Amino acid sequence: MVRALHSCLHFLIVLLGAPLVTGVLNKTKAAMAGRTGAPFLQPYHDLAKLMRKGFVVSETTTWLFLAGPALSVAAPVAVLLLLPLGGAPAWISFPGDMVLFVYLFALSRFFVTTAAMDTGSPFEGMGAAREVTFSALAEPALLFGMLALARLTGSLSLSRMLDLRAVSGWRGASASLVLVVASWFLVLLAENARVPFDDPSTHLELTMIHEVMVLDHAGPAFGLILYGSALKLTVFASLLVTLLLPPHPALFAAGLLAVAVAVGLVESSMARLRLVRVPQLLITATLLAGFAVVLLLR
Repeated sequence: MVRALHSCLHFLIVLLGAPLVTGVLNKTKAAMAGRTGAPFLQPYHDLAKLMRKGFVVSETTTWLFLAGPALSVAAPVAVLLLLPLGGAPAWISFPGDMVLFVYLFALSRFFVTTAAMDTGSPFEGMGAAREVTFSALAEPALLFGMLALARLTGSLSLSRMLDLRAVSGWRGASASLVLVVASWFLVLLAENARVPFDDPSTHLELTMIHEVMVLDHAGPAFGLILYGSALKLTVFASLLVTLLLPPHPALFAAGLLAVAVAVGLVESSMARLRLVRVPQLLITATLLAGFAVVLLLR
């Protein structure tokens, strides 16, 4: 019963705390730049303001234009049901659910990119092409990391793969674990359009990847996209925190904020890569996770 309550509490922490994670990230970047920056709770105010606004939908678009924002929120929520938050088994758990984890995000990406192309804008189509290309290179790194954990735990279910207490050989596999964490951190940056893969604060269409796809959304639709992006970042951070820290609400919340600070430090200490360099870093992430699998083949 206690574990179930902890799981519900962790679930609510992610759903309600996702904008705060973004606020901590932005505040970290501001502090590193010597600025005061927006308040930690500014993302909540932005979402509330957008939800009160109206928006205009072009007559040339179809239902896909609004399906993108909806799926950008629904997919991360569904993914949360697959994670063993709070030390309790996931709400939905079965052998092979790790594949569903990856492809729920792929489904969200499909609708977001389709919504961008539905506008008929060449710039949004360009951003959609870049988004799917780089995501196709990030998915193998995520799957290889899960394969390493599956090899280590002898399970194909995320509920057991991410449970540190169920495995007695973590110390002997610490090198593989470090490689998986490093690989997944790169995947987190890529999947959430963060520096060095993309710059979410830029407004130059020729250099944007994710942001260029949502230029025609406004009001509640744009609010859903912002919340979906914050939720996706928090879900990937939850994956790392669940893997590394014992199940406790305070540790879980602190871990999410620590990941946000780490992302902010990375964005403050390096510049965005040239587009031709992005695939090289994503292949590096795949190789790191691949080496983690190799180290466990004994």
